[in-house]
Amino acid sequence: MQADVELIAVAHGEVGEPVGEVVHEDVATKVAGPTTSSVPAPARKQRHWFTLRRGITVSRYRLLALGGFAALFALWAWVSHRESMNPVFVPTPEDVWRAARALGADEKLWMDLKLSIFRVTAGFLLAAAVGVPLGLWVGSFKVVEAVVQPIVEFVRYVPVPALIPILMVLFGIDELSKIALIWVGTFFQLVLMVADEVRRVPDNLLQVSYTLGARRGEVIRRVLWPAARPGIFDALRLCNGWAWTYVVVAELVAANEGLGYRILKFSRFLQTPQMWVYVILLGLIGLALDAAFRALNRRLFHWAEVSR
Repeated sequence: MQADVELIAVAHGEVGEPVGEVVHEDVATKVAGPTTSSVPAPARKQRHWFTLRRGITVSRYRLLALGGFAALFALWAWVSHRESMNPVFVPTPEDVWRAARALGADEKLWMDLKLSIFRVTAGFLLAAAVGVPLGLWVGSFKVVEAVVQPIVEFVRYVPVPALIPILMVLFGIDELSKIALIWVGTFFQLVLMVADEVRRVPDNLLQVSYTLGARRGEVIRRVLWPAARPGIFDALRLCNGWAWTYVVVAELVAANEGLGYRILKFSRFLQTPQMWVYVILLGLIGLALDAAFRALNRRLFHWAEVSR
């Protein structure tokens, strides 16, 4: 009984002596537990490379990226030098390098590059000029969403190559039809992505702005638009990549120059090394543009938590 009383007193802090000085061993055992040492062992720090959303340093990120490209190049070199591999399908890096040097001295490469950049840039800028304001309205007003979004959803599921005959009838076979095809391939996707970014703006910001006396136009201009701009800029980065994927399809329309046209021509005559040169060039252009968009996004919207 006395042991139980002392146990209750210790548990409620009514006894001034430390736990280790209690006379009864059974009381000390119940309070302190069966541990042999009161000093906890220091926790060992473990590095988990695959922890969800764990950040890494910039230098380590770049090193891993270079390692990935090096591994891909090594795999390509190993596969292409196998005796069982037909060089018509997978040329060696040496063959591709020789073809790149020959094409670099040809004016056709630079003409193709200039025309493809013009077509993609024109189609992308037109899609951004129309799609961003329309997406802002679709994300802001349910009435506009009900009218516009079903049409956009309907058109964006239509395969872009299926629209080539229609665009040729509407715009002819000149540059306008190629630009229109790239515009169609990016515009409808961009409208939906911009609308989703606008909807992600918290309602609390809208309620606070109304409380402070802001009108509807001021809320759109000074709350919705600034809050959604980092995400919209990231959507533009993605859509710019899609615009470049449509350049091959766009240059099917009665084209005589362009990166996509030249790839199709090389494939028709089984000039695989030359075709790989143009494919690698498209990938390098896309990689450079993506890096430029990310850097500009971090510079313009350094205050926002956007995807890097």
